[in-house]
Formats: sequence, C-alpha cells, structure tokens
Amino acid sequence: MTEQLRLMAVHAHPDDESSKGAASMAKYVAEGVDVLVATCTGGERGSVLNPKLQGNPEVEANLPQVRRKEMDAAREILGIKHAWLGFVDSGLPEGDPLPPLPEGCFALVPVEEAAEPLVRLIREFRPHVITTYDETGGYPHPDHIMTHTITMAAFEAAGDPAAYPESGEPWQPLKVYYNHGMSMARIRALHAYLMEHGHESPFGEWIADWDKEGRREREFTTRVQCADWFDVRDGALIAHATQIDPDGPWFLVPLDVQREIWPTEEYELARSLVDTSLPEDDLFAGITVDITV
Repeated sequence: MTEQLRLMAVHAHPDDESSKGAASMAKYVAEGVDVLVATCTGGERGSVLNPKLQGNPEVEANLPQVRRKEMDAAREILGIKHAWLGFVDSGLPEGDPLPPLPEGCFALVPVEEAAEPLVRLIREFRPHVITTYDETGGYPHPDHIMTHTITMAAFEAAGDPAAYPESGEPWQPLKVYYNHGMSMARIRALHAYLMEHGHESPFGEWIADWDKEGRREREFTTRVQCADWFDVRDGALIAHATQIDPDGPWFLVPLDVQREIWPTEEYELARSLVDTSLPEDDLFAGITVDITV
C-alpha cells in the first residue's frame, strides 16, 4: 500500500508554528505531504505584543479565544491540519528569585500524563517525521522545554504496544528533528544586511548577549530550501495579530533579500530509525516513497 508522507510539528503555543519551520511546512504541503501541527497550550497566559492592539479591552479580555481564531487563520494560510492538545499555558516566570509556576499549568503536568494526548494523536495521524524543540526549548520558556520532553517521550512510546494501550494502535514515527527557526547564523546574516544598508537592526542586542554569554550554535544537519514560501510564512505570522506587528522589526528585511542571503530553514536530526546521510536537504531523506503498514 502506497502511503502519503506525513509530517507532524509539535509546538508550545499558537504562533510558534508560524515562526519556526512555517515555510518548510508550506513547501511540503505544496508537494503533497500531509502536515499536522499539534499545539500543546492555548497561550492563555501570553500577552498582547502588537502595540497596535495593546489596550484594546475586547482583545485583552478575550485573549484565549482571540488566539484560537488567529491559529485557525494561520492554519488556513499554511494549508495544514491542526490539533490542540488541551494544556494550559504556564506563562514565562520572571524575577529573581523566579516565582513558582501556576498550579495546573502544562509544565507541571507529570510527563507520563502529558505525553498521552500526543501519543494518541501520533497514532491517529501516523506521521513519518516529527519536528519539535531541542532540550533547551529554543529559549527557556517552561512550555517549550516541556514540549521537547513530551515529544521525545511520545516518539518512543507511540510504537510500543505496551505503552498507553488504550490510546490507539501503535505507530512508530521514523525521524524526529529539532527546529531552529531563528538560528544565530541567520540572525547574523540579516543583521549584517541591515547594517550595511543603513537600517536599524533589531538583532544587535540579541547578538551581543549571545556573544557575551559565549553560547554556541547548535549543529544543523538539515537545511530545507523553502525561500519560495517565505511570503506564506509571513502571512501566517501576521495572522497572529496579537503577537506580531506587521510593521515591526521582523519584517525589515525585504523578502527578495531574505531569499538571496538565507533561503533555507534549519533542523537538527535528533533520532532516526532509517539510514540517511548527513547533511540533508529534506526531512524525509532516507524514507522511501512506498511506505507499507
């Protein structure tokens, strides 16, 4: 039986899917791949980041519902399927010392319990490839770190008949990747362009902090050529209107310039059950077209 290739991206909050790997997903959709985004939380404890909507009482009073509508709009733009895992946003604790996380939030759910809805979804959708965050979460938000944790647990459990026997027929994904939607190499390239052309760069402080901390870039194993879908990515980002200002600094670099200086999205292969050669240019490298079940 010939199967359609399937890709699942697991994210923490609505809007994460549009800022991390969105152009890749749009490219795969255009090529006939079935793509599903699983969003762990509703972003209930997020803030209105777009200054144009800050202070809007209707938006701020109904932020969870607004963010769901934004996610649906982004889903349509990207051409993907979408599922909510149903957990509650943990918020981003700030201060010294950090305050405790709120009771009942995603990051405090026991891993075995939190992984179950994702295991069930994997068994229903049967992805060949899964993408998520690395063990740092990409940045230290507790929901991003928890998303990594349950994704890796679910990758291992979904194909095990003894694990979560009430949660569907076993299905083993073949590869799992960490996405690096805003790699420091890409940020440096965009920063250099802006500075060379006399523009203010939003990336200078970010780069300075990175260098001051002596942080190292993650290893990229896979670069997906997806420049033709950058406009789709940006459309999906802008659909998250409470989070993204369309006139903001993220859109300073023209798309034609981005396509020229950085036409890819980067991934790190974390686990593979098929043979593949690194570096790759395709998340499905090593997976044959004829998938038999």
